Amino acid sequence: MLPEVSGWLRRRTSSAGDWPVRDLVAAKGDTTVSVVLPARDERETIGEIVRVIRRELDGLVDEIVVIDSRSCDDTARVATRAGARVHAQDEILPELEPLDGKGEALWKSLAVTGGDVVVFADADIRGFRSSLICGVLGPLLADPTVGYVKGCYDRPLHGTPNGGGRVTELVARPLINLHWPLLAGFVQPLAGEYAGRRSALERVPFLTGYGVELGLLIDLLDLAGLDAFAQVDLGSREHAPQSTEALGGMACQIMLAAWSRLQRQGKIQAFHEPSLELAQFRRGTAGHDILDRDVRISERPPMITVTA
Repeated sequence: MLPEVSGWLRRRTSSAGDWPVRDLVAAKGDTTVSVVLPARDERETIGEIVRVIRRELDGLVDEIVVIDSRSCDDTARVATRAGARVHAQDEILPELEPLDGKGEALWKSLAVTGGDVVVFADADIRGFRSSLICGVLGPLLADPTVGYVKGCYDRPLHGTPNGGGRVTELVARPLINLHWPLLAGFVQPLAGEYAGRRSALERVPFLTGYGVELGLLIDLLDLAGLDAFAQVDLGSREHAPQSTEALGGMACQIMLAAWSRLQRQGKIQAFHEPSLELAQFRRGTAGHDILDRDVRISERPPMITVTA
């Protein structure tokens, strides 16, 4: 690890317990806070997450916004009843052609929220704790030089303390260490719990697929430098595990995200365009069936260029 990254880790890493609610409310001042929950078919968890935030973070969080990403269940109704403001993803900026993926929901949330600080959190978390929000808010409210905060945590899976995070360890971390070693200090670079100042988030593009978190890290590093980042240990986090097939699609999108940034930064010279289709195999009654998965990603421009 680079010496400057080791130094950053010592200076800019804290724990969720360092940021109690009462201290954050006192530090908040006139700063407004929006919490954004991108959700697709998350009726089992979304209601409790919204209720916990409303009950325990009153006075700290100014608005809770759920971006419903074409749910087939009643996620939107459950979230509304719990007290969130819900927007259908495709109804935000309807003049634009709708795109797919988590990054699209996060980008569009910037058009329907008003907070000076925006917190993003996944909507499929089991046993949600308000400290997941307080942790990533803490450095932003306490230090005006911090522009972006990433959560990190243990990822238990089937009884193994760190059995989760397979895409991180097999794809994202190797890519980061090879090509962006200044980002090698992030324990969970793909974590879904993070927060940033609107003034920064509106000035970078958002990739629309599962590469959105990697893209934000790389682009915000270019925009603001490593010392504008902070990292907070949130303890442990558990959500519904993805199938190996689904993880393969996620891995492809993260590779495509890395490819796009390597090209943009002039770190590679491309002599071909990557395929946007992933062929996977599933055992069928007569052998192996082929499953073709579309893994293409798109990119939205900095929101400031759209809302202007």
